[in-house]
Amino acid sequence: MAKSLRLPPALPFADQVAIFSRLQQADPQPETELDFVNPYTLVVAVALSAQATDLGVNKATKGLFAVADTPQKMLDLGLEGVTEHVRTIGLYRQKARNVIALSRILVEDYGGEVPDSRAALMSLPGVGRKTANVVLNTAFGQPAQAVDTHIFRVANRTHIAPGRDVEAVERAIEDNVPARFQQHAHHWLILHGRYICQARRPRCPVCPINDLCRFPEKTA
Repeated sequence: MAKSLRLPPALPFADQVAIFSRLQQADPQPETELDFVNPYTLVVAVALSAQATDLGVNKATKGLFAVADTPQKMLDLGLEGVTEHVRTIGLYRQKARNVIALSRILVEDYGGEVPDSRAALMSLPGVGRKTANVVLNTAFGQPAQAVDTHIFRVANRTHIAPGRDVEAVERAIEDNVPARFQQHAHHWLILHGRYICQARRPRCPVCPINDLCRFPEKTA
């Protein structure tokens, strides 16, 4: 029976401080690239972004949020109206049903307000742990870590927060990234993965942390 590969240790504290200090200097107040106007529209936008690009979601929600920026307005728009707005997004039919269903729950159970509890958010249709963490971090200022494929890649390549799955990486970020960087850590990491530490062709020569990165296959 083959032995499982042992994960490398996370970077030491001094290296973590150096990395996040550089990322902070380059972008002191990183923000999500999804457009939203309030916590509710953020929930909807992030739920719609699964297996879709932020740009594509923003194009679809520009018109949607102009007419429905609260759960009740979304219910008034109805399933057909929501579907028409989001039809350019992958899996749009199921996502439209989820938007209507979560809006109904918010109206009936939460007075039309978005709860600031991970468990409550994850009880909403179409809202998983990643979506809940994005909302907790961006809308409510909690240092929650929403780990997507970009963050998973960067965390493991650099050894900032090694983990075999997204929840393990989430815990590793919480355990190893210095507290003063926790609030913006997931935004810095996702942007770094999206624009620098890309999956197929990482841009190592222009990477601001390449001297601290443990990725053995750095590009020349």
